[in-house]
Parts: sequence; C-alpha cells; structure tokens
Amino acid sequence: MARRYRPGRGPRRAPRTNRKTSEATVAVVEAPPLGVLKIPATLAVGDLASMMRVDPIDVIKQFMRNGYMITINEIVDQEVAIAVARSFGCEAEELDEEEDKPGSLVVSADQEDQEELEPRAPVVTILGHVDHGKTTLLDAIRNTKVAEGEVGGITQRIGAYQVDHDGGTITFLDTPGHEAFTAMRARGAQLTDIAILVVAADDGIMPQTIEAIDHVKAAGVPIVVAINKIDKPDADQEKAKRQLAEHELLIEEWGGDIVSVPVSALTGEGIPTLLENLLVVAEVGDLKANPNRDARGVVVEASLDKSRGPVATVLVQTGTLRVGDHMVIGDVRGRVKAMLSFDGKRIEEAGPSRPVEVLGISGLPPAGEVFTVVADDKASRQLVEERTKDRQQRGHPAGVSLEDVHTRIQSGEEKGLNLIVKADTQGSIDAVRNVLDRLNGEKIRVNVIHAGSGTITENDVNLAAASSAIVLGFNSRPEQGARTLAAQEGVDLRFYDIIYRLAEDIEKALEGLLEPVTQDVLDGYATVRVMFTISRRKVAGIYVNQGRIPRSSEIHVKRGDEKIFVGKIASLKHFKDDVREVATGFEGGIMLEGFQDIHEGDILEAHHTEQVGVA
Repeated sequence: MARRYRPGRGPRRAPRTNRKTSEATVAVVEAPPLGVLKIPATLAVGDLASMMRVDPIDVIKQFMRNGYMITINEIVDQEVAIAVARSFGCEAEELDEEEDKPGSLVVSADQEDQEELEPRAPVVTILGHVDHGKTTLLDAIRNTKVAEGEVGGITQRIGAYQVDHDGGTITFLDTPGHEAFTAMRARGAQLTDIAILVVAADDGIMPQTIEAIDHVKAAGVPIVVAINKIDKPDADQEKAKRQLAEHELLIEEWGGDIVSVPVSALTGEGIPTLLENLLVVAEVGDLKANPNRDARGVVVEASLDKSRGPVATVLVQTGTLRVGDHMVIGDVRGRVKAMLSFDGKRIEEAGPSRPVEVLGISGLPPAGEVFTVVADDKASRQLVEERTKDRQQRGHPAGVSLEDVHTRIQSGEEKGLNLIVKADTQGSIDAVRNVLDRLNGEKIRVNVIHAGSGTITENDVNLAAASSAIVLGFNSRPEQGARTLAAQEGVDLRFYDIIYRLAEDIEKALEGLLEPVTQDVLDGYATVRVMFTISRRKVAGIYVNQGRIPRSSEIHVKRGDEKIFVGKIASLKHFKDDVREVATGFEGGIMLEGFQDIHEGDILEAHHTEQVGVA
C-alpha cells in the first residue's frame, strides 16, 4: 500500500534556505489556466500533476520545498494536495464524498476541466452462468452491428470491440467472465460502465449467475438483464424474473429499476432493443471524458506475438493515445510504434472508450494494469524505477484484517465490514447469515457481499481484494492457489468450526464500527503580543497565559467575543527552534495554516478532542 502523507506528520517545512527559492520558482512554473480542481480525499502525486497539466518533476520539487520527500506514485492527503495546487496558481477545492465514488475513469471526470469534457461511449461487459449464451450473444452483436469493418478474425485478434447502433457507439469487453472482471478490479482497474447479466429463460438463475450478481453489485456497476434463449420451447421468462427478484434485482415491469430485455442470441431477436437500452442507461450515467489530455487507461489483455513482439490490448479511458507516445504500464515501458483498431486497421490515435492493440512495449503487463503517458523516455525510465522502488519498500500489500477494522473505521478508510462467507453446506450458510444478521444494528453493519458452499477459491480471494473484504470459512478450507493468492494480496482468511466463535470475533470487530463519543478539551490559551513577517508570511508572537499550546492542537482564534478562525498550526517556535509545545509563562512564534489575518490582542485557544466511549 502506498504511503500516505498527512499534515503534521513527517517534516512540515523545508529548511529556511529553501523557502525563498520556493517563492521565486513557483512564480515561473505556473500551471495553465484551468477550472476549479476537485481534489479527492487522497490521490497520487502523478495524478495531481496530470490534473494541473504540470510536469510531475516540478510538482515533486514543490512538495520537497514544503518539506515532503515523496515520489510520483505516493499518496498525499487532500489538504496537502490543495496547498500545492494553489502554489501553482490553480483554483482547488475539496471533492465532496458523494462525488468521490469509484467510477470507470482512472481520473474522475470531476477532476477534469469541465469545459473540455465530451460524451464517450459506454464500456460493457457480459457476465452470466456457463452455457447460458454469453459467447453466442457476443457473436450475434458482432455479426450484425460491428462498426467500421468486417467481423472475420476479431475474436482472435482483440478482446474488446465497438459496435454502432442508432447513432451511438458501444464498447464491449470480451472477458472470460466474472472471475476476470473481479481480478481486474482487485488490481484497482474498474473498466466497466454497464454489465449485461445473461440469464437463460429455460434454466433460470444458476450458481455462476449468483456469483456474477454478487460481483457486479460489489463493483457498483449498473446491470442490464438479457433473458436469453426465449426461442426454446421450455423457455419461462416469468420464472427468470421471479428468481431475479429473489436476488434483489427487481425489473422495471415489476416496479424496480433493472432493465430487462428478452433476447435470442441464436435468431437475433431482441438484439437491437438490448443495444438501444444500453445507450439509454449510458445516457442516464452521463459518461464523459477529456480527450484533450495525455491518455490513461487499462490493459485488457497482453500476449507475445512471434513477429510483432509484446502486444497489449488497452482501453483508453481518458485523453487521447497517439503513435509516438511514451507509455508506462506498471513495470513495463515503451514507445507506441503502431496501433491497431479492433478490426485490425492501423490508426494514428485513439480517444476515450476506444480499445486498441499497442505495439512497442518492452514486456507483457498483466490485465487490469493502468497505463500512463509520459513526456519522454527519460520520464518513463524514472517512473518505472520509482514504482519498482516503491513496491520493494511496500512489500506485501496490506489488506483488511479483523484486528485493524477498528482503526480503518476510525480513519475513514472503511465504511463497513465486508465479508465473503464460504461454508460446507447451504444449511451452514443460512446459519452463519442468521448469526451475522443479528449483529447488525442501527449504527453498525455487516455486508455479506457473497456467500456460497464449497472450498475457498481464487475467485473468492479476488473478490475480497477488490472489495476490501474478509473471507470467512465455516467448515471450509482454501484451495492451495487461493491460499497463495491471499498471501500475495494481503486478504485475511478466517476459519471456524464453531459458530459462536465466529460470531464472537465479528462482534469484537464491529465494536470499531460504532461512532465514538468525543469531547472537546481546552489545552490552554495565549495572547498575541506582536506581529512580524518572515518570508512574506505573518507570524504571531504569543505569550501563553494558561496551560500549553501543543503543535498538534487545533487553534481557535478569538477577537473579543467573536471566534474568527479554527484551524491547524503550520509552525510553532520558541525563539529560532521548532518546538512541540509552548507552556505557561513562555513566549513563542506561531503561524496558522490558511489564515493570515491575526492582530495584536487576539486570543489563541488550543483544543483537542478525546474519545470517552462509544455510542
């Protein structure tokens, strides 16, 4: 897991000799005019540079001037990122939690220049039970609606393709199923905007259908149901709809919001209606991207061609990829020598939602790896070196465990406790579900995102990695491959044969989900006696009248009876020395983050919060 830098942790400021250099440099390294940048709770330094359209090296230098020794891939907090963005002349503000949800774009459309956003094609994946007609449905769509070319050889050439329908374009990913879908999510790549769930009208919902439903729900992707094989004599659409409702997929004609389309992949009946509904769902989703920036996207698949060398099929998600661009895909880098569209034609550029084959990379990246376009070969080499170093420092990824659930909830990293339950029988599953349901309350929640009978598989581990979940095995053990993958991905596997012990462990973890009861504590207060300026920033000379002023405290600035500011301390000194606190009867100098309007005579109160229990 990438390291995260927060205000107040690590070195806050660069040495005094660097501060003047910082001001002089920022004046000439200003970002081009942009709209207001929406900064999420955390983001990578490289993404911040892309948002500002500034060379990442300049951004890293600015972080160094502010006292943060970081690399391009490291994660920084919102407050720090906003401060750096503003130092480049960019308008920046916090991205609301409601806006900051996972989507199909590597860089959210909310983080782009809104004036440059353009509608893009939806990206669709087809999932369902084996033998329910996924491949036949894909073939039916290809044979009738393939854009810009003939069908021959497409399946063998590329795992993604586009179709045109009624003036719109749809991108289809030809993935092996929900296992690959979730494996890509586990690597941090969410490619799909819409999932088509194929249900055979003669069989109804089967075990793999249930797994596909759980995986799509966990991804938060809109679902369109295709009830296939309606041409068969024993087809029973009502049975399929009833079973969908039992799994919380209520179709529109039954008063729900799930689009359901009866189709026959064999005869082609219903295919145009299915495509039309996909475009409607995409329109509701208001899918947009910025084609006027460096490309970013995701690897769909990669293979080694005897004559062409390493070849990667990539999906461009934002920006435009061009022949000659330097790209980095994980530890693989290269320059785009040639690009082929899904129908085998050579093209010079590819915009958002377009799948292409790329030639010119140095190796084979895994499916789901994110690619980035950089300025030149030197930048690509440096980025690969940084990633390699960062991965070595991180070691194994840090997954979610029952022991750290409380900490993650407190820090806001997790919203609830996600679980995957595997048991020996269906009866055991029902018993475990009943126990877990009793643990739910008004303020605490256990989310069973998937439950099934049998051994714990690699697919279960991939789903857990993608959903920050814990795997519970009740009289169920993992397959060898699943155990190895869990160790690689940092997924917590728990095994039980007595149900009350399972309930006891989960209940202990849930105690961390209760909101803590806190109280405000006044550490002390000081009077501003004099104001002076250092490096164009106002510094307040204070005298501590009572208690103490800790460096980590929250400062309330009072002028008379009015509270005019609440914020954090940027710097606290006693004479020329940085100090952790200033005690009663001592003098010091203080600078506040984001506030300069301090006057002589103002009162500075130091506060902190303490947890006194749980609600």
